[in-house]
Amino acid sequence: MKYFINGRFLSQQLTGVQRYAAEIVRAIDGLLASDQLPAPLCHAEWQLLAPPDAVETLPLKRIKIRKTGRLRGHAWDQLDLARAAIGGRLISLANSGPVLHPDQIVVIHDAQVFRRPDFFSWRYLAAHRTMDRLLARRATIATVSDFSRRELAAVLRLSASDIPVFPNSAEHFAATVPDFSVLHRLRISPHQYFLSVGSIQKNKNIALAIEAAKLLRRPDIPLVVVGGGNNKVFQNGSNLADKGVIIAGRLTDSEIAALYARALAFVFPSLYEGFGVPPLEAMLFGCPVIASTADAVRETCGEAAAYFDASDAEGLHRRMLERLAAGKISDEERGMQRDRIATFSWQRSAHELLQFLARSMQLETSKTRN
Repeated sequence: MKYFINGRFLSQQLTGVQRYAAEIVRAIDGLLASDQLPAPLCHAEWQLLAPPDAVETLPLKRIKIRKTGRLRGHAWDQLDLARAAIGGRLISLANSGPVLHPDQIVVIHDAQVFRRPDFFSWRYLAAHRTMDRLLARRATIATVSDFSRRELAAVLRLSASDIPVFPNSAEHFAATVPDFSVLHRLRISPHQYFLSVGSIQKNKNIALAIEAAKLLRRPDIPLVVVGGGNNKVFQNGSNLADKGVIIAGRLTDSEIAALYARALAFVFPSLYEGFGVPPLEAMLFGCPVIASTADAVRETCGEAAAYFDASDAEGLHRRMLERLAAGKISDEERGMQRDRIATFSWQRSAHELLQFLARSMQLETSKTRN
């Protein structure tokens, strides 16, 4: 049996979806290298197929990486990848895959294009809704949370029991060495700032966090906003430190790790998520989390976060005041964070994916024999 992994994510800018794909592939490769495979998969051949413009690399031991085709973007997905993966089962981990491939599992991370059309242009909506519906008829759909499973089952008219869940994790930050010099560059002091990490995409709702920070009227304890495109929140990309907001722009993982480790609290105002990884990343560094009540975020954070309504800047403002009064994280809060972090593991998710593939193979073999 041949297994092919859709490597288009190696040609894309790193966001949560691309990180998910990379970490799952690394974890699968680690299980392959240690021979921790379900019996039906022991003699399978594994390849990661990448487009010609792939720039990211993965240090893999057992999965072969092969560039194929001449096209780029969706065209590569639908044509070059479909041809290259003939004769094997295809695993697409980043929301899309070739609709004509007859044997494929596709991880769709959320149902935003159906549930929140206000987040997207009509062209994007038309393309991705059509693709998702076609994939739902041609492929096995998987996702990253129970919430997304329910959402996708409803909008794609699938049975929720037929959609496996392979969750995210935050372990990718565990080995990251914090670069604390970023605090000096941003002119902030340890435990004297709130932190928010997210782009200007509508679902991230960064503007509400900024509004709540302004309500604090504490320029000495600013909100630091990290993420690509955040300079567009304000005209001319102005730095509003004097109003209690610092727009830091895109930073390295090491710089973000340092900010997590020294923040008074992490603020996550998202309106809609399929999972919600940044709060787990913050918990990894012992940073208190103030998060929106979006369903997937509550599923991810459990009892290890303080919550507010994502449409209520006053509610977030009150949570920030409570954190100011409480100060640094308590032992009880830290214990709840550790328990929550332990719930998720890249290796566990990769193992569950392999188990799913093995069961599918056994089922197909049984049908063939009968």
